[in-house]
Amino acid sequence: MEGSTDQETVRSWLRCYRCWSQNLEVQVHYEGIHRIDPATGERAEVVDEMQEAVVQCLDCMHDQPHLGFHNGRVEPIEDRWERMVAGTPWVASCTVTVDADDVETCSGPEAGDALSYAAFGDHGTREFFTHVRFHKHDDDQIVVHLLVELYARSSEEATEVLETAARGALAITSLAEESRPPASSGDDVH
Repeated sequence: MEGSTDQETVRSWLRCYRCWSQNLEVQVHYEGIHRIDPATGERAEVVDEMQEAVVQCLDCMHDQPHLGFHNGRVEPIEDRWERMVAGTPWVASCTVTVDADDVETCSGPEAGDALSYAAFGDHGTREFFTHVRFHKHDDDQIVVHLLVELYARSSEEATEVLETAARGALAITSLAEESRPPASSGDDVH
C-alpha cells in the first residue's frame, strides 16, 4: 500500500504543468575539470564541475520549471510545483521599472528576453510566458510594459509571485484568470 501512495505522489508532480502529459525528457549539459590519477588513468579528483538540466514536455515542447534534475533523478522544485500543477494560468498586464544598467539590450532580436529578464529575472525567461509590449526610457531607468502569463491557485498567489519575482517597482494594471490548456492525449504529432 505504501508503494502505491508514493507512486500517486510522484504522479501528481511528474507531469507537464501545461498539458499534463507525462511524456518528458531531461536535457543535461555538463562541464567538468578533473585531475587524472597518473597510475590508473582514471579520474582522481574533481577540480570544478557544472551541470545544467532542463526538463521538457515532448508533447507541447514547453520547459518544465517546476522540475529539476538532481542525483540522476527528476525531482519537484518545492516552492513552485504545487502552484504550477494545481494552479491555473493567470494573465497580468503590468509594468516593472528597472535601472537602465540592468538591461543588457533594449533593441534587436534579443530585446524581448533581455527586458523580460531585467523585469523578472529567471522567472521572466523560464517560468513566466512574457510578452514585452513596449518599453520607455525615463532618465536612468527603463519602464517595461509586459503581458505575463503565470500559473497560480488564486489571484492573491499570482500577485505574490509577481511581486516576489519583480526586480524593480511593479505596477499590475490588470490580472485575469484564464482556462487551462487541454490535457494532452499523447497522440499529438508536431
